[in-house]
Amino acid sequence: MSLFNFSKKPKNDSVSSPVLAVGQEWHYQTRIGEENSTIKIVKIENYEEIGKLIHISILGLKMRHPKFEGGILKEVMHLPISELALTNCITHLKNNHTNLPDYEFGYVRWKTAFDDEKAGYFAIPLQEVVKYLEDSANK
Repeated sequence: MSLFNFSKKPKNDSVSSPVLAVGQEWHYQTRIGEENSTIKIVKIENYEEIGKLIHISILGLKMRHPKFEGGILKEVMHLPISELALTNCITHLKNNHTNLPDYEFGYVRWKTAFDDEKAGYFAIPLQEVVKYLEDSANK
């Protein structure tokens, strides 16, 4: 399983998943110590070549990061993830309609790079994504 998917290969995964919608807040399979962390769905896009990409914000993190106050990053405002990867790790719906966090800046930067084939999306469980981000920030 790849960490990122940079190519625009046809998606052939058959997904039987809950109905995902912008504004929903979900609990997910978290890392130990982050059990109160949730995700908010901020945008959903459908790409003919790859299927649905779900854009999320992750809240309630305790991610070690030297550039943030106290050395802890508590939120990731924008993260693109495949529908299959997300549905495989969400556990239950917390809120069906919630206010969206300020994700637009990160989304616009990602979208520009994605359209230029210089960015991808995650296709692994969220707890692995968080670990990867933490490990990358602390190298």
